[in-house]
Amino acid sequence: MQPIQIAVIGAGNWGFNHVRTFGQLAECKLVAVADLAARNLHKVHKQFPEVFTTEDYIQALDLPGLQGVVVATTAATHYAIARAALERGLHVLVEKPMTLDLTEAQKLIELAQSKGLVLMVGHILLYHPVVIRLKQYIEQGTLGKIRYIYSKRVNLGQVKKDENSLWSLAPHDISVMLHLLEQYPESVSATGQAFISQTVQDVVFFTLKFAQGELGHGHASWLDPGKMRQFTIVGSRQMAVFDDVEPVEKLRLYDKGVDIAESYNSYGEALTLRQGDITIPAIQMSEPLRNECLHFLECIREGKRPISDGINGLEVLSVLEAAQQSLESGGIPVMTSLPTLRAGKVAGAVL
Repeated sequence: MQPIQIAVIGAGNWGFNHVRTFGQLAECKLVAVADLAARNLHKVHKQFPEVFTTEDYIQALDLPGLQGVVVATTAATHYAIARAALERGLHVLVEKPMTLDLTEAQKLIELAQSKGLVLMVGHILLYHPVVIRLKQYIEQGTLGKIRYIYSKRVNLGQVKKDENSLWSLAPHDISVMLHLLEQYPESVSATGQAFISQTVQDVVFFTLKFAQGELGHGHASWLDPGKMRQFTIVGSRQMAVFDDVEPVEKLRLYDKGVDIAESYNSYGEALTLRQGDITIPAIQMSEPLRNECLHFLECIREGKRPISDGINGLEVLSVLEAAQQSLESGGIPVMTSLPTLRAGKVAGAVL
């Protein structure tokens, strides 16, 4: 089986992680890396001297035999680069957010669908072993009916100038909420504040309301004393806490809740607090980025639909846009609707 030939566009802080990962996988051959910064290309050449490097991404896209492209540049450039790759018949893995505009995201999906190409979005947490296990618990009914999910993705730095903390940090948490609940929110609200600059919000709180009563709430900030990467999922049977900063015991299950039973003395209902055991499941850990990259290669080779496909990226983007609209209007809830391409999830389309 011939290795799949891959190019990475963007070799900055996160892009170089893609370079490192694809450069080490036996299932593919990293053939090109493009970046505007000479220092980034020098770093690539030092570690992977056999890889073609260029400041012009078009040169990378036009290499003979190239099959797949990773777009890990700034978000504002995602659309143009991903479109150029798809137009050349190349499969694309584009980092989050997919684009900064819903119309552009829809165009990428339509282009990939028309050419039968893989379009995958880098929602890396969907490939995290703990999120995979949580999804299994929810499907098996281990947690009962999910009541609400809340997340904290905070730290001190890295301060961004071109995007606020909502767009920089929240895509991870929104993608997980939609994935676990398998629903699209009815409304989205968000509040935040710009403390360091006057135009870019350093802290944002957002809330998603779902049709069946579930809530999703998130806190995203780069102006916080400590680093936290945490999800809490509250179900009717059990509760779960996923702490990705924990080095080993990343998931805890709490057999806690409020049980409702008939009270014969009061001819009504009695509430009983349940304080059960805390369980730390044994989970075989693996690097989420490596899992994501392997999944991209698998989808190319076998024609599979990615877990984080283009439509998944479109749904996350539409929630982000609604949250941004609410943020700009002082926190007024914004009603949402499913992106129109949802119906495009049909057999034979690799989105």
